[in-house]
Amino acid sequence: MPNAQKPAAIVTGAGSGIGRAIARRFAAEGYRVVIVDRDEALARRTEELVGSDGGLASIAVTDITDEAAVGALVEGVDGLEVLVNNAGIFSVVPFDELKADDFRRAYEVNLVAMFTLSQKAARRMPNGGRIVNLCSRAAFGSRHYAHYVASKAAVAGFTKALALELAERDISVNAVAPGVIETDMLLARSDTNLDALRAQQPTGRLGRPEDIAHAAAFLASPQAGFITGQVLIVDGGRSIGGTAAF
Repeated sequence: MPNAQKPAAIVTGAGSGIGRAIARRFAAEGYRVVIVDRDEALARRTEELVGSDGGLASIAVTDITDEAAVGALVEGVDGLEVLVNNAGIFSVVPFDELKADDFRRAYEVNLVAMFTLSQKAARRMPNGGRIVNLCSRAAFGSRHYAHYVASKAAVAGFTKALALELAERDISVNAVAPGVIETDMLLARSDTNLDALRAQQPTGRLGRPEDIAHAAAFLASPQAGFITGQVLIVDGGRSIGGTAAF
């Protein structure tokens, strides 16, 4: 397929971790991937990796909370068929220390920016497009980051509501809810802590960014065309026995 005819996929927060894995997977699936991140150096590194895989990508250094910038980003992408809302923020703050600004910022980045991108992208997508949102297993409850939990629970609700609104255009909207994934932030923890997390997993291992990328790619595939409004938990079975803090 000539490059100009390849469909485009926007992946936010694609400079590292789960977003980088998703970008590489979608490029391997034949998409022109638009790597969106605030950090140009990280975005460039993802672009290099996609290129070394034989894929096609470009970068867009964008603050997704800037509505005008998001509008310009989406308008500049021809052939847009998939949006993956991966970008988000996370911080550990005990309830007694939480401030209203912590909640506002979590919602601004994790939910409002997702709404803005989804609305602008849906207006340019053809019928049959795909939107995949990154939720979190934490949405079902966890200690020490109520602001994050609340914002991700809202993502789950937003996903279901948007799926109903876009169903008549055959645009599916689903979410992936990762459990404990081996990102740089997680791997910065002590070996003792990581061993304890692994011991809680029925699978005996932590998740990898690629596990989430595979799930996102499936939800964006033609085979998943009759799936919409769902939150797919990808956590190695940990949620079967409860959702302990992680």
